[in-house]
Amino acid sequence: MSEPIHSAWPPLPWPDWQPTHDALHRWMQVVGKLKLACMPWTNHSWHVTFALTARGLGTGAMPCGGRSWQAEFDFLAHRLRLDASDGRSAEVALEAQSVASFHARVFEALRALEIPFAIRTMPCEIADAIPFDEDTAPRPYDGDAAQRFWRVLLQADRVLRLFRARFVGKASPVHFFWGAMDLAVTRFSGRTAPPHPGGAPHTADWVMREAYSHEVSSCGFWPGAGLGEPAFYSYAYPQPEGFAQWPVRPEAATYNAQLGEFVLPYEAVRRAADPDQALLAFLQSTYEAAATLAKWERGALDAVIPAEAGIQGIRK
Repeated sequence: MSEPIHSAWPPLPWPDWQPTHDALHRWMQVVGKLKLACMPWTNHSWHVTFALTARGLGTGAMPCGGRSWQAEFDFLAHRLRLDASDGRSAEVALEAQSVASFHARVFEALRALEIPFAIRTMPCEIADAIPFDEDTAPRPYDGDAAQRFWRVLLQADRVLRLFRARFVGKASPVHFFWGAMDLAVTRFSGRTAPPHPGGAPHTADWVMREAYSHEVSSCGFWPGAGLGEPAFYSYAYPQPEGFAQWPVRPEAATYNAQLGEFVLPYEAVRRAADPDQALLAFLQSTYEAAATLAKWERGALDAVIPAEAGIQGIRK
């Protein structure tokens, strides 16, 4: 009998998707750094993240003097849309082009909208990166792969939101970090953490120390970079003793010693009889590893969802 395939969880093979991933990663950083320039600093860098939309990934509204504006990567029309609150808009095509060309087109569109922000052009968290305006190598763009990536994010976002609802302590939104290009949600014990060593490429160590100022259990989805395949991940900072040996679910989940994290291949979720439950089992069991071993006050932090709220917390 063949393994089940769920159409809502499309295939995303890394060898086919990687060239488009690498282009999108850098293009998203151009827009991400614009959000960094617009928004006041919020703890753990939450002010710079993107959120899923019904068409792609967006910044949400950002201030610009007396106006606001937003940017959205539209993976249905394959356009970067720039919309201002005065009704003006502009578009940049998502198509084969260099990073330098994309950067120039974005800033040409911003000038047309009279949005006067400047950015530092060196990408963050990419070891071999060069400044956006100097990256003139041709970059391919596979619209089908980009759209499947977004559809995977939609499913991951939905399940991560269910998982987030099971916690009443401090927790991040489910949000997309353009630095590492991952979708993430983080739970906090409420205790401070030892200073993070930093070391992320082209990222100030103080940024990492501020991001990990408090004890966390964090999980999310990586679309392939660093692992050689798309996968879900879960880690603890600081990592408690015995974390790597904790028995986690489902069977396909393993501890990656190089990363210091548990990983669950996306393909294992996609082919599971019940993808939602397979992923929730991974998220819950890895959280239990972190919270139990680090002696979190789980009685005060874990949510009890009333039965009348429904299995997904939907009001009946």
